[in-house]
Amino acid sequence: MQNHPSSFPNHTTFRVMFKRYVSARAVDEAINTFERLGEFNLKDDTSFSNLIDALCEYKHVLEAQDLVFGNNKTVALTWNLGGVENNTKIYNMVLRGWFKLGWWSKCNEFWEEMDKKGVNKDLHSYSIYMDILSKRGKPYKAVKLFKEMKRKGIKLDVVVYNIFIRAIGLSQGVDFSIRAFREMKELGINPTAVTYNSIIRLLCDNYRYKEGLALLRTMRDNGCHPNAVSYHCFFACLEKPKQILALFDRMIDSGVRPAMDTYVMLLKKFGRWGFLRLVFIVWNRMKQLGCSPDASAYNALIDALVEKGLIDMARKYDEEMLAKGLSPRPRKELGTKLLEGEPAAE
Repeated sequence: MQNHPSSFPNHTTFRVMFKRYVSARAVDEAINTFERLGEFNLKDDTSFSNLIDALCEYKHVLEAQDLVFGNNKTVALTWNLGGVENNTKIYNMVLRGWFKLGWWSKCNEFWEEMDKKGVNKDLHSYSIYMDILSKRGKPYKAVKLFKEMKRKGIKLDVVVYNIFIRAIGLSQGVDFSIRAFREMKELGINPTAVTYNSIIRLLCDNYRYKEGLALLRTMRDNGCHPNAVSYHCFFACLEKPKQILALFDRMIDSGVRPAMDTYVMLLKKFGRWGFLRLVFIVWNRMKQLGCSPDASAYNALIDALVEKGLIDMARKYDEEMLAKGLSPRPRKELGTKLLEGEPAAE
């Protein structure tokens, strides 16, 4: 490869290699590859970032943390171009890695370790940790962190505002989210679909459906198109079947294509309520729109049929699933059971 300049590897080449090694759990091979990058004049901060990113993406966060400042740090990995010890981007990768694993205590430990190491936390550091705090059920702490950012004069963006709007809504109420939304717009930060969906969900959770629908219209008027998640907020909270079906039709008529999650949500909801006719309305609409049901959709339909005692019809769809190569959930009513070593379908 070195004899043919046209095929000389670059950062992208080795980023792909890191990901392939780590996805195959060959972590040592990935690290050894980084060690040899000096041969190609590529042993730099970009390659190190790519290595850490690959480790975190494939849940080898502990190894990534050890390479940054842990006990397994080696001489070869202490090259110090921009200063690994204070490379905020690297630390953010590891913090997000712990977040993806949902290991909250490690997230907290790592956040404190960043302080001890004197890492200059940036907008992304705060955004990640605010999201962590909200997800672990401590939105009030995320709000405090947002205020700390403002005091420090860190320039805010739509991502951090989206997290803040959700956090303050959960901790202090949706009206505070609406105030934050207005403040955001006054600062010239344009809301995204995520922003609107966060407020719509909070309104729906508080049974303020009319305001939620009004925001849906405002969203369109402001050039931000609603998506399937926008409607999921209503479907999850509405309790009247006619309202749900009317909104489902409105969703489709407005050009928003339902996701598979939309169909599964409605199939489960109508099935749980015992409205089999409505279950089949959703099922047939799914097929009319050219959407092939997945295992979750089939299982929701079969559950509804079993609940109504329609065993023969349930068995028919169970067999149809098998014919399509999908795994039906074992049900004693149908005389099916899980094969040894086979994972249960959700």
